[in-house]
Amino acid sequence: MEGIISDLVKRFEGGKLTRRELIQGLAMLTAASGAASAAGPQGQGGLKTMKIDHISIQVTDLPRAIAFYKDLFGLVMVSEDKPNEIFRLGIPGTTKTLVSLHHKSPTGLVDHYAIGVDVFNKDAVTRMLMQRGLTPMEDIDAGFHVKDPEGIRVQIVQG
Repeated sequence: MEGIISDLVKRFEGGKLTRRELIQGLAMLTAASGAASAAGPQGQGGLKTMKIDHISIQVTDLPRAIAFYKDLFGLVMVSEDKPNEIFRLGIPGTTKTLVSLHHKSPTGLVDHYAIGVDVFNKDAVTRMLMQRGLTPMEDIDAGFHVKDPEGIRVQIVQG
């Protein structure tokens, strides 16, 4: 946290932050610190994982992949992104994505998987990840991605 405060002060002194932005940044740090302290071990060990949220797979034949997941698991379409050739499937009666199929090369890959975390505050989580040397990447739908040590994208979303 000291590094973040030092950076904020340096940016303020260099004219890159207004006094109001400095105070807002310090207030947010204080609030995040208080929330992390209240969370106990969760704040010390990172994010509290609630569940695997969904998995995204890059496929060669989108209609064939859709039929496989519909026929074998009884999943139904919950949303579609036609311009990006993404088809999202979930459990009937819900709008929650379980499997996301993406017509994209290279195929046969898990594009990413998403982990739902408790108490998801995008700004606070972003700062925490950056403190750990990770580079959060914005996501088109929700949350953001980081890469694990093997280079696999992990999406972090509200659990």
